[in-house]
Amino acid sequence: MKASELFIKCLENEGVEYIFGIPGEENLDVMDALLDSKIKFITTRHEQGAAFMADVYGRLTGKAGVCLATLGPGATNLITGFADADMDRAPIVAIAGQGATTRMHKESHQVLDLVNLFEPISKYSTQIRASQIIPEIVRKAFKEAQMEKPGGSFIDFPENIAGSQMTVEKQPLRVQAPTYPVPPPEKIKQAADIINHSKNPIIMAGNGVIRSGASKQLVKFAEKLNVAVATTFMAKGTMPSSHDLSLGTVGLQAKDYVACGFEKSDVIICVGFDMVEFHPHIWHKYKDKKIIHVDMSPAEVDEHYILEVGVIGDIKAGLEGIAEIAKPHVGGFNAELREMIIGELNEYANDAGFPVKPQKIICDLRAVLNPEDVVVSDVGAHKMWMARMYQAEAPNTCIISNGFASMGIGVPGAIAAKMVNPKATALTVTGDAGFMMNSQEIETALRYKIPIIILIWNDSEYGLIKWHQMRKMGRPSNIEFTNPDFVKYAESFGAKGYRVNSAEALVPTLKQAIADDTVVIVNCPVDYSENMKLTEELSRLVTGAAPE
Repeated sequence: MKASELFIKCLENEGVEYIFGIPGEENLDVMDALLDSKIKFITTRHEQGAAFMADVYGRLTGKAGVCLATLGPGATNLITGFADADMDRAPIVAIAGQGATTRMHKESHQVLDLVNLFEPISKYSTQIRASQIIPEIVRKAFKEAQMEKPGGSFIDFPENIAGSQMTVEKQPLRVQAPTYPVPPPEKIKQAADIINHSKNPIIMAGNGVIRSGASKQLVKFAEKLNVAVATTFMAKGTMPSSHDLSLGTVGLQAKDYVACGFEKSDVIICVGFDMVEFHPHIWHKYKDKKIIHVDMSPAEVDEHYILEVGVIGDIKAGLEGIAEIAKPHVGGFNAELREMIIGELNEYANDAGFPVKPQKIICDLRAVLNPEDVVVSDVGAHKMWMARMYQAEAPNTCIISNGFASMGIGVPGAIAAKMVNPKATALTVTGDAGFMMNSQEIETALRYKIPIIILIWNDSEYGLIKWHQMRKMGRPSNIEFTNPDFVKYAESFGAKGYRVNSAEALVPTLKQAIADDTVVIVNCPVDYSENMKLTEELSRLVTGAAPE
């Protein structure tokens, strides 16, 4: 048996379904071994697309997404998607071919120190230096990637090791995972006592709620305590948006309606909260609240996140334990706050302006999609609107990159989402800039017959950067570009393309795109003058000034 064949058997042992990537000279033996494997190799058009697919696959399934590249430029092209997964707590295992160990001691064609290159952005980064250690390395890579808090593992596989014959018979190691302990009873009681003596408690749910499968427990917890829930961008859907106790999403680095709720609170119950999602110095500026931290991992050290109590252990058990002894909260400000949020969401449902306002696009999108359909938001100005206003009814139905927040995730992310949820519609909301960064993966989707919808918010600018420039500098700088004809661009791949020519046309166009059951681009001109209007509205919330 070759070392590469043992390697593939170890991946099969880990339950790997797909490997996303591009073949290369230094991974010839691995690619050949895959021909006799049940693992399906998804040949992408760029390694970054492969890494983003593995990223979203890992986030949706909780199992490590796997991506593969050759050495040198192939490996470095994985880095952006890999870093996105690692910072967004999505399990991912990246594998790269490498030059033979006999030429690593000197300057050599395409050889980089990949282990040290990936080390700062991974939980585990290593090189296979001998065939007999393959089972241990693969098992550790997957264990580290999938263990809370999840992240990235990187394996460097030199070509001469991959092609070598095994001299000692080895087998994959048994797959094991730790069982997370129940939080200590005294910590549960301490948290319940703090909540019982609070006047205006509020819950902030983070990505860890989804990772731990604790969304149902969160809803029951909020209902039992009669406390409203705000979610981070990455936890949308953990509390259904339609629920009376839902305050929507928190995460804009500006004062918003939900932020008003945090200001009035005296106790903030952070459940499954990752600091990278929404830094505490924004929502706990004056350090005057009591913080209860419910998570499987201890809190990060930060001067704005000093805990009153940490309830560390299984999140489901923590929520159930507190709810059992805590008293329901009476009264509060949340009903009025929710009415303000709902009023804003409905304000633009019938707006006929063209180009289409962001709020109108989101209203129409929500009206067309089913609750179980999956939307992957790329990064840009549209992400701010999606995070703030898109109404998610279930976990993992609105995927937003918010730790690393990399542009280009939309198209490959939607492909992975459709592979994981074949019965659901998979749609990416993307800007014209983010779309062009990985638009080549349209061909990948068509080749594997993976139907996705690509809704482009078209403004021919780096809209989010312009938004920041106008807020801080009062004038834009070098943010304009030109686009291809997106309809013809889609058709050149063999996909379908539509251009939205009026606000009224968006809903029927989206319905047609779903019915087409193929790769569809919907080019929708967007009115981003609403960005500055939102900035002005949020400023009024800060100053308390009345609208002009």
